[in-house]
Amino acid sequence: MQTKAVLVQADITKILEAAQKEANNNSWPVTIAITDDGGHLLALSRLDGAAPFSAEIATHKARNAALGRKETQVFEEMINGGRTAFVSAPFPGLLSGGVPIIVDGQVIGAVGISGVKPEQDVQIAKAGVSAVA
Repeated sequence: MQTKAVLVQADITKILEAAQKEANNNSWPVTIAITDDGGHLLALSRLDGAAPFSAEIATHKARNAALGRKETQVFEEMINGGRTAFVSAPFPGLLSGGVPIIVDGQVIGAVGISGVKPEQDVQIAKAGVSAVA
């Protein structure tokens, strides 16, 4: 039987704090979503000034990164590269800004960010992930 790490509340707090610090340092109003490895929401923080719809988008990005086991930027690049049939996949939020949390080679959750430019969303998500991975 295999065993793997799981996110606990202390990890979630570290991720949120690191992501929020990165966003605040750059004055970026975003929403931060954290999911477990099954894409289930563990935490959501919509920073001051973040658009209300960013909460839904960040959640989808985190979910897709967890379930897809890769950064959501990969999915966006596939679609932009001509694989337009992928748009019909039943997963909204196939946009840059979702980053899986990988520990010992296994995905244990993901962070999704929405609210600024794609590369900035990714920067914030990676700052959050780096707090525990």
